[in-house]
Amino acid sequence: MAKTPPAPVPRDEERAAPTAGKGRPTPSRAEREAARRRPLVPDTKEAKAAAKAELAVKRERARVGMATGDDRYLPARDKGPQRRFVRDWVDARWTLGEWIMPLMLVVIVLGFVPNPTLVMASFLGLWAILLLVIAEMVINATLVKRAARHKFGESRMERGLGWYGAMRSIQMRVLRMPKPQKRRGEKIDLG
Repeated sequence: MAKTPPAPVPRDEERAAPTAGKGRPTPSRAEREAARRRPLVPDTKEAKAAAKAELAVKRERARVGMATGDDRYLPARDKGPQRRFVRDWVDARWTLGEWIMPLMLVVIVLGFVPNPTLVMASFLGLWAILLLVIAEMVINATLVKRAARHKFGESRMERGLGWYGAMRSIQMRVLRMPKPQKRRGEKIDLG
């Protein structure tokens, strides 16, 4: 078997030069294990309460940000200047679609009236309004796409703007999220 060569013997001037070290002794195995030791169940009641409070603060910040239309907190379907334009365009108008839910409640209440003529008239009226709302959704989708194309140009048009505007137009104004930033009748910058 081959022997390893002996280590070179340092000269006197090399021995005298201090070597750069870490400046502290190497920790023993027991010290390293003690430093790594953690409880088996790391979540204490205080840690859980602190995490819960922090999560509540984050959620509240996100809720307020979403309500005000801050792009950082909006879901992907609501982000961007084109979606903001569509929201403002829809929010600045009166639409028949936002009255569908209250009208349906009226029809349900009228369904309990013992007068069959009144019940039939309310159902027919609801169907007529539903057809008008669908027609208004198609018209609004076409108009909002045309306005967005005029403002942003054909090359920057996003897909689905018409559907986004139509769906927003049938939501009751108080339930829209992000909250409306424009008052009804307010002018929209069409570029």
